[in-house]
Amino acid sequence: MVKLRVKELASQQGLNQRQLAEKSGVTAQLINRYWNYHMQRVDLDALAKLAKALECKLGDLFEEQEVTSS
Repeated sequence: MVKLRVKELASQQGLNQRQLAEKSGVTAQLINRYWNYHMQRVDLDALAKLAKALECKLGDLFEEQEVTSS
């Protein structure tokens, strides 16, 4: 399973959702979904804009999480 690190990376730079939307050109609604992990799919163009705004590589936006079976 993969988790998006948008909130973590933005917070490290002191950016809130509105500021990140302005800096990246990505809609506040989409950033909110990524920020709160409420997404079924991702928009690679939007993620590329976010990576540029956050001054990181596209891959840095993702964190692999171990899936445990119950």
